[in-house]
Amino acid sequence: MSRLVSRLTICFLLPAFARAADDGLESRIKAVMTAYALAERNAADPIDSEQVFYQGAIPGLLRGLDPHSVFFDPGQFEQLKKMESSTQKGFGSVVSLLPGRVTVLQALPGTPSAKAGLSPGDEILAINGYIVARLDLDQLTQLLAASRQRQAQLDVRRPGNSRIVHMVLVPEEMQSPSVERAYLLAPRVGYIKVSSFDEGTGRDVKAAIDKLGADQLSALVLDLRNNPGGVVTAALETASLFLSPGQKIFSVRGRSATEKAEFVPPNAKPYGLKLAILIDARTASAAEIVTGAMQDHDRAIVLGETSYGKGLVQSVFPLSQGAGLALTTALYYTPSGRSIQKPLDSHFQLGGATAHPNQQTGFTTDKGRQVTGGGGIQPDIAVGPEPINRLRAAMEASGSFTTFATQYLQIDKVTEQFEVTPQILDEFQVFLSQRDIQPGVAEWLNERDYVSNRLKTEIFNQAFGVEKGDQVEAQRDPVIQKAMQELAK
Repeated sequence: MSRLVSRLTICFLLPAFARAADDGLESRIKAVMTAYALAERNAADPIDSEQVFYQGAIPGLLRGLDPHSVFFDPGQFEQLKKMESSTQKGFGSVVSLLPGRVTVLQALPGTPSAKAGLSPGDEILAINGYIVARLDLDQLTQLLAASRQRQAQLDVRRPGNSRIVHMVLVPEEMQSPSVERAYLLAPRVGYIKVSSFDEGTGRDVKAAIDKLGADQLSALVLDLRNNPGGVVTAALETASLFLSPGQKIFSVRGRSATEKAEFVPPNAKPYGLKLAILIDARTASAAEIVTGAMQDHDRAIVLGETSYGKGLVQSVFPLSQGAGLALTTALYYTPSGRSIQKPLDSHFQLGGATAHPNQQTGFTTDKGRQVTGGGGIQPDIAVGPEPINRLRAAMEASGSFTTFATQYLQIDKVTEQFEVTPQILDEFQVFLSQRDIQPGVAEWLNERDYVSNRLKTEIFNQAFGVEKGDQVEAQRDPVIQKAMQELAK
């Protein structure tokens, strides 16, 4: 038996012997090791012990516990540690991604993309020899992710120029900001988009509020849509920016963990502005902790869709050989006692009150409002995403808005006072017709406002950067607009 198998297996499994030698566990583990030894000696093909245990035995064991307990081989565990530091390799460009097409929207100053000469409107035709036009969306996403790990060779076509430009980009370590956007939606109404919860998120949210004027703000929209969560301490710091000292943020309960609650520090100096939080089906984990605390204390109005429902406490244990294990050890509860976790398979049990966290459904906020527990955070006001009809789908899938914006900016320069005129809409309609997109008169009239906003968004993306484009897009975002209505009351 290889040294890898003996060292890793002993480290991973033997502690259980002392606890459960009398329940047959020791004999079962011996059976597993005997089976492996027989296979190693007698199998027709040589056995890769690393593959057997890293990809088979240990992941198979964890799959019987819950969906989120995970084994990391040495390479994966190293990636996890890098992710926790919010530092990753990249080129510093923002792109529009469609099946078979990658268009540059922005090259951030000082990054490899900017140094190589990438500019808004450039179309990337090939990456490391792979022809972009032949790839679907999933393949493109995988290719872009892989290309960030090493030197990348690009074939690029400039707007209005048929000549292919060859570029070589070398990825650099870059800090990934968790606060993606911060701007004013209206006078005295701020907007902050938080994409994840990393070590510095609380600090960055505070800096963003101060940058927007802090004392001059009357209200804030905190956008946690598509936020998968992250570091729990960052959730505590963020919640403490808005809750009063001593208020509970969450509690933890588990079979082997003593119940523990976390509170706002006594020296906290929270902002007093009105607050709206936006969530959707991809809002999870630490983002749900923040949202649940704000809702239970009646500190914010929550809008959007029911969140994902990931309220499992994950403890990370390093193993030998550089491997690691993320194991579910407890559940998170909001201040009112609601479990964030959505229902798991019936065989999953952490013991005691946490085994069936969703049996109780009735809970109340500080002001006595009824809220529902289990299965994520339900919004106070349900607002769905913008609907997609046949014409919108055709225009988006074809990349018509991005392509038209690129061509328009080759002819006309725009200022931040730019508006889409009826003449530009007519030009875009001809542009669509040339691409076999020919809506009926009534259909076109119904979509003129949508088309105007999308054109302005894409033109601003390329002319002034994606943050300016996002500000334009916010004008038609139904969740943001509903939040502003509620904050104005």
